[in-house]
Order: sequence, then structure tokens, then C-alpha cells
Amino acid sequence: MKILIVEDEKRLAATLADLVELGGDQAETRFDGESGLDEALTGLYDVMILDVMLPKRDGFSVLRAMRAEGIKTPVLMLTARSELADRVQGLDSGADYYLTKPFEPQELLACVRALSRRQPELRESDRPSFGDLTLDKQNFTLHCGSESVTLRHKEFELMELLLLNRGSVITKETILLKLWGYETEADDNNVEVYISFLRRKLKHIHSSVRIKTLRMLGYCLSNEE
Repeated sequence: MKILIVEDEKRLAATLADLVELGGDQAETRFDGESGLDEALTGLYDVMILDVMLPKRDGFSVLRAMRAEGIKTPVLMLTARSELADRVQGLDSGADYYLTKPFEPQELLACVRALSRRQPELRESDRPSFGDLTLDKQNFTLHCGSESVTLRHKEFELMELLLLNRGSVITKETILLKLWGYETEADDNNVEVYISFLRRKLKHIHSSVRIKTLRMLGYCLSNEE
């Protein structure tokens, strides 16, 4: 998962990022409300940890703006405030959960895991499908009728991204951010290589589904049957 942390206390933000990454997920940090909102509006994140008291724009305002723009990313509000009125305001603004500082690290991680299950694309079946394809998320296998093929980690992540966004065009930039994150030396060539790997595997299991390239735009799934 990709987790966005918006927290102006840089030491705490770093601690939160370390906790998230120790759990095997990716973390991005922002230290004020304006940059946090800009990042949230990309829609690239699975969960957002959002402080209330932020410079430039407070957390309530950030959250309302996100929801007004249709961003459904689950949000965990993290704050020193514990008054009932503040918790109610946060939930009314569109928060999914409200955690008061100080907190136990394991409690925060449990909240993040719970919220990730609310993400629309993550609530789907463990076997998302399109055309004659079915992806088994438990066993990392791609099925077409009686035939199947095992996917490597990045192949699986890319296939899952394409399936969950079937009917939409996925840009190379989005693929890079979702699969490799911000701090990476991966480039467009890495995306093209893994697209090529997947195309070979689709051919191997005789699927009618194709990965179409839309020049200057990105990729999408197409059922050629």
C-alpha cells in the first residue's frame, strides 16, 4: 500500500513513516495542509494519516476539500485534541477514524490496516476479473479457463492495477508511482518491460484480453473476443 502522512511535526512524521515502512508499505510525508491536499488529490494513496493542526490549511479543511473533489481515500485523523466536538467535526468532515495522541504504534498500524480494507478498489473480490481473465490474489496466479500462469511480484502488482482500473487508461506516471514510489530510479522503460512480460503471459494462457497502448496516454485492457 501507499500511505500519505500529513503531519507538521517532522520528527513524528518520520516516526510514522518508519512504522508504515516496517510493515512493508510505502510512505510519503508532507508537512503542511496545502501540500498535503495537493498530494491527496492525485488519488494515488490507499490510506491517508492526517493531522488536524497544520500550517497553511488545517486538517478539517483539507479533508472537506478532498471529499468535495471526489477523493475517497480512507483518512485516519491524528491529533492531540480529544474533545468530543473535535472528533465529531473530523468525522463529519469525512474522516474514517479518529486517533488521539499519544497513541500506541500497534494501534495506529491496526487502524491503517482496517482503513485499507475500506478502499473501494481493495474491497473487491480476491479474484478480480475481466473478459476471460481472473487474477488469484492469494496465489499470485492469472487464470484463463483451465490455463494459468504464476506472476512475479511486479507483474502481479501491474496486472492488479490494470484489472482494478479496467475501462480506464493508466498512465506510465501512475504505474511508476504505484509500483515503485517516488524515490526510485525506475523510468518509463521499466514500465514497458513489465507490460511486455504481461503480454507474453497473456499470450501463453491464450487469453483474448490484450493490453493496449494508447500513444502519449498510457495503457488499458481490451477484450478482443
